[in-house]
Amino acid sequence: MLITLCYLYLWARWGRGPAALVRATVQRLRASRCSFTFCSAAAPPRGARVCLSRGGRVFCVGESQSIDDLNKWALFLVSPFILEAEHIAFVTESIWVQGENLQRPASSSETIVKWSDCCLPLACRPGDPYQLIARASVDDFSKLGVAFLEDRLQMANGLIPQKIVSVHLRDSALKKLKGQASDLPAQLLQPDPESSVERNPEPDTMESNGWEDPRSPGSASTRGPGGAPGGGEPAMDGDRGAGSVEHCPLHLSSCHECLELENSTIESVRFASAENIPDLPYDYSGGLEGLDDDLRPERDERRVNVTGKAPNILLYVGSDSRDGLDRLQQVRSALVDCVDTDCYTLYHLPPESALRDPWADNCLLLVIATAEPVPEDLCRRFTAYLSQGGKLLALASSFTLPGFRVTSKAPLRDTVQTLVFCKADGSPVRLSILSSGCVYEEGPGEPLGPGKLHGHLDSEDGDRLLVQVPFGTHGGEAVLCQVHLELPPSSPVVQTQEDFNLLKSSNFKRYEVLMEILTTLGLSCDAKPAPALTPLYLLSATEEIRDPLMQWLGKHVDPEGVITSSKLSLKFISSYTSEIEITPSTIPVVTDMESFSSENFNFEIYRQNLQTRKLGKVILFAEVTPTTMSLLDGLMFEMPQEMGLIAIAVRQTQGKGRGKNAWLSPLGCALSTLLVCIPLRSPLGQRIPFVQHLMSLAVVEAVRSIPGYQDINLRVKWPNDIYYSDLMKLGGVLVNSTLMRETFYILIGCGFNVTNSNPTICINDLITEYNKEHGAELQPLRADYLIARTATVLEKLIDTFQDQGPNGILPLYYKYWVHSAQQVRLGSAEGPKVWIVGLDDSGFLLVHQENGDVVTVHPDGNSFDMLRNLIVPKQR
Repeated sequence: MLITLCYLYLWARWGRGPAALVRATVQRLRASRCSFTFCSAAAPPRGARVCLSRGGRVFCVGESQSIDDLNKWALFLVSPFILEAEHIAFVTESIWVQGENLQRPASSSETIVKWSDCCLPLACRPGDPYQLIARASVDDFSKLGVAFLEDRLQMANGLIPQKIVSVHLRDSALKKLKGQASDLPAQLLQPDPESSVERNPEPDTMESNGWEDPRSPGSASTRGPGGAPGGGEPAMDGDRGAGSVEHCPLHLSSCHECLELENSTIESVRFASAENIPDLPYDYSGGLEGLDDDLRPERDERRVNVTGKAPNILLYVGSDSRDGLDRLQQVRSALVDCVDTDCYTLYHLPPESALRDPWADNCLLLVIATAEPVPEDLCRRFTAYLSQGGKLLALASSFTLPGFRVTSKAPLRDTVQTLVFCKADGSPVRLSILSSGCVYEEGPGEPLGPGKLHGHLDSEDGDRLLVQVPFGTHGGEAVLCQVHLELPPSSPVVQTQEDFNLLKSSNFKRYEVLMEILTTLGLSCDAKPAPALTPLYLLSATEEIRDPLMQWLGKHVDPEGVITSSKLSLKFISSYTSEIEITPSTIPVVTDMESFSSENFNFEIYRQNLQTRKLGKVILFAEVTPTTMSLLDGLMFEMPQEMGLIAIAVRQTQGKGRGKNAWLSPLGCALSTLLVCIPLRSPLGQRIPFVQHLMSLAVVEAVRSIPGYQDINLRVKWPNDIYYSDLMKLGGVLVNSTLMRETFYILIGCGFNVTNSNPTICINDLITEYNKEHGAELQPLRADYLIARTATVLEKLIDTFQDQGPNGILPLYYKYWVHSAQQVRLGSAEGPKVWIVGLDDSGFLLVHQENGDVVTVHPDGNSFDMLRNLIVPKQR
């Protein structure tokens, strides 16, 4: 016991010493504008005083190092250079290391610190070394420095940090930037070891004139290191030549705009210019009432997905046979258990889509899992994706790369073998695994340098079963594998009890290997368990409808208190106890409003800001539910229309997008489904496609009509998305309509990011950046506040449409949409040029052709592909 107490004392006394020393030194000397340097002990800055030495690296304090010319840097974003007083600007110098020389922390048990988690990148300069300017708080700067000293600091793309130096950004440099300020993000750069300039800068020279880089920034590609494009904004370079950056918006779920669109979710257009269009005569003067300081959400600037691509993992399993669909399910199930499903969505990539659609622009990882030969034209497509910096995982597939060939060894097929897998840090993992019956041997073509991951059969021959292959000069990477990491021990392929037992005993290691591969390929495997479903609460926004609501309910429930629909059963109860079961098909509904409380939804804020006659008056609220689109199914046709149903959730476990799309629903989204009843014989009833336009517009106007928030760059995008400028998607709308007798019963599902920076961007991110750029003090917004305002604005828009038709709302719609006078191509990148004109009287898209003709893009034929400025045929 005494030894243990002594050990704990020594750990408390010295174990945290380096971090405390660094932080205290930085805090004490920051005002003097000293420069703080973390570097090799062999190359400290001239005249610097060493404060701490660990493992051949030192922390030094010396004279101030300044940057007075930022024109030679590629900026990630102009506005972040307006540094807060408590932040430190610093430069990280890194080298690009490949293959066996790639350094890793000495011990896998040590805590890795990711560079991108501790700072916001500001600018970069490619070359050797690769240099990054970033900003961080004192605590995070100290954390980065200590991690560097202890060899625990992780960048990305093979970068190894060599030096961290705090710098002073001179006023002259910042003044130059002020004149260049723009809403458009700068081009993001990625280190390119093949084209880096060979040079040896003096390690102690930190003045800006020592950072010359003769290489043109335009020659670099799209991703920054270490998660460096922390802003996540894609480039907007109009010249799309070789090596230039395509702008690539991030989405909540899928960029596959060519997926099946329902008739109820199609938009349309009439005339183009948004200039000098007067505002609608609405007075949305509601301020931020009820938004107390202690209720305002905190913002997390860190992003998981910083590549500029949609968070999609695409699964190619060959033909759509029964075997192919079984493989799809097996692969999907294995990956879902590994990756964070709040950050990624998994989609099937059919062969025809793999050849036809622009999937490569929206794919973080391509998984090939088919024993069938991959057609030659598809192999070329997959290899082209790798050459552009793509990541690929082949599971028991014939797909291979130059330097390797797949050789069949029939005795190994579907047998349990012992795999020796070498992790990136060099540590081995031995496990029993199901073999595909093939191995990798040296093959034709120029051999590619192997990566750190590899695996071989534990046998005399030592057959190679797994290889990591870096590909091209833009960070492409493939892991080729001839063992069935996707198959569980219960797979029908496993024939004997002995094999089952062997595989079952290695099942944990199977996931360990799979997650090591996925992490190496750049994905986050911090998988979280799906949140448990919670009961619904029945709430009424006004006291006067509470009694009629309960009276109606008493007449329509069965003797057990249940209302059943085709999708689920709602069991109404006065109070909830943990013994009551909750399933996706049977959900309890608590009717006692006095017992309601939620950390994530302030009902009083919602009530104060809901200014409607009907919409949103009766609320079904859940912390966690499968999807809000199903909750109103058993009530919508029977409940009196004046009660205005709305379903609101904090989290969804089975969020739905258009067609087959999934909808990511992390904490921080505003998630709701609103019931709207529209008479068939009314202006809007004759133009139902406009409903989705009105909802998208209502979300944007709900924010931009708040006094002071009118310049937050939130916009609507065809057909029914909510965007930051024309760069990133942060929300969308799904509409389901049912006509009964003379009334349309319309469920409008809507989700948009309010406080969650992941997986794309959120409204509070836009507010924060606006404050920095304009010196404003706009407060962050809440989901409950914006859901109430959106319902209020939507009711006013519907009233205006019913009174004045499309002309009543189109001026406001064109004011906020992203397509004014936009030139696109029909069908393909080589198709005819057209100009988007506007929405026609029915809500369909009108385009102006070069020959002068105006044509309508009908909902059953086309969809708008924002990525490539195309109007393309929809996938059927």
